[in-house]
Amino acid sequence: PNPFNPTTIISYSISSADNVLIEAYDIRGRLVESLVADFQYAGNYTVIWDASRYPSGIYFIRMVSNNFTDTRKILLIK
Repeated sequence: PNPFNPTTIISYSISSADNVLIEAYDIRGRLVESLVADFQYAGNYTVIWDASRYPSGIYFIRMVSNNFTDTRKILLIK
């Protein structure tokens, strides 16, 4: 869900086996947490981000894999 409090489930899929990197950034562009940094096979995945130790605000989830990059904005409300 977006907004979320304090955990959210991030679902993603990859079309071919590759290294996957998913990171959370704050509004200033600072890395706050690395959620996934691993080699994964093609398929559907989920990762849970527990943001209970971070303040309310806007965060960005960035995924990089196999020449693909996507960034999504999420809102943490406590």
